[in-house]
Amino acid sequence: MANEKFSHTPTELKLHRQQKMLEVSFDDDSHFELPCEYLRVFSPSAEVRIILGRGEVVLGKEDVNIERIEPVGGYAVQLHFDDGHHTGIYSWKTLYELGEKQSKNWLQYKVTRLEMQQAKPESGLKTLNMLYFVDFATKFRRESEEIKVPEKVNTVQLLLTHLCKRGKVWQECLGKGLVKVTVNRQFANPETTIKSGDEIALVPAPK
Repeated sequence: MANEKFSHTPTELKLHRQQKMLEVSFDDDSHFELPCEYLRVFSPSAEVRIILGRGEVVLGKEDVNIERIEPVGGYAVQLHFDDGHHTGIYSWKTLYELGEKQSKNWLQYKVTRLEMQQAKPESGLKTLNMLYFVDFATKFRRESEEIKVPEKVNTVQLLLTHLCKRGKVWQECLGKGLVKVTVNRQFANPETTIKSGDEIALVPAPK
């Protein structure tokens, strides 16, 4: 029944960081091993629900991990992912259903992901070599990475706007006046043009 109260509770909730997997056991002896990527792309947050409702999926989360888990009352947990996403509240019912439907959901996700990637070929993207210095390296949990961005992201300001879509941590760090940018080791302004293969360094602005 749709309004039937969910009666099961977890007996174990264990995060395996190296395996990037959350292990959940329930009082009916159900046991699930849920990859962090799976939990991220099927987050119950409003923004992910909207994306799934359009028949799309969240892309680029193959390496995502969970930073910490916070209890919410006695009925749910809030998962904080290392890409900055933390607005999903995972009730016991949600975790149970994600476990039960994992095979079906995972297959649907991979098929949709492949369709979206084929619809948006690599030719429409450019590659940038990103470097993060001082506090940014700590907050972004990486010192460098190679990223692909749409060709239309062709200025420093558009790149910063694009990076802010990664989540709250990025928004807080890259807000107006909070970051200095170099392009190929030369200080840049918001209108500086960027092209494929450029080295972009982000440094916290002096306070």
